[in-house]
Amino acid sequence: MENNTDKQNHKHFSIYKPYGYLSQFINNGQKQNSKKLLGELYDFPEGIMAIGRLDEKSEGLLLLTTDGKTSNHICSGKVEKEYYAQVNGDITIDAIELLRKGVEIGFEGKKYITTPCKASKLATTPKFPERPKKIRDDRHGPTSWISITLQEGKFRQVRKMTSAVGFPTLRLVRVRVGTINLDAMEAGEVKELYTL
Repeated sequence: MENNTDKQNHKHFSIYKPYGYLSQFINNGQKQNSKKLLGELYDFPEGIMAIGRLDEKSEGLLLLTTDGKTSNHICSGKVEKEYYAQVNGDITIDAIELLRKGVEIGFEGKKYITTPCKASKLATTPKFPERPKKIRDDRHGPTSWISITLQEGKFRQVRKMTSAVGFPTLRLVRVRVGTINLDAMEAGEVKELYTL
């Protein structure tokens, strides 16, 4: 049983995971030897773990902790995670409605229907740090930004969802986990948190 002293000894961080980084601290295979890892961004304490994942091409808010119970709670499907996705094309109201209701995606070799979620088109382009790998610009056709808020988190779920409704994701940034927001953090910035 954890007492209050144990709770106080745990460390928690928020980080703006940059594009091109893996959500891990050690390489798990030969293919990953040249990959960038979170430990290159900050001198984290021993026992630190990423809470959930953002794939290599995704960016934004990633929470880290030394507390396994906190990590399990946030990954349990009870905590909202909000993403801003730049999609290829001017997304339609019909496509947004399909996202809200749930769409069929592939997951672990099977068909899966996503649970209902919050989705909306953003009226203005969000301000994020420039990405090292450029995204095509509007000269090659329109793009639009949407907000998607999920409580589940299947592998590459947001990307699969937007593709399923005909608007593939070009850039994906997680902006919120529960009550913690990305705010105006810079790519690679790390903040220590007192609680999660």
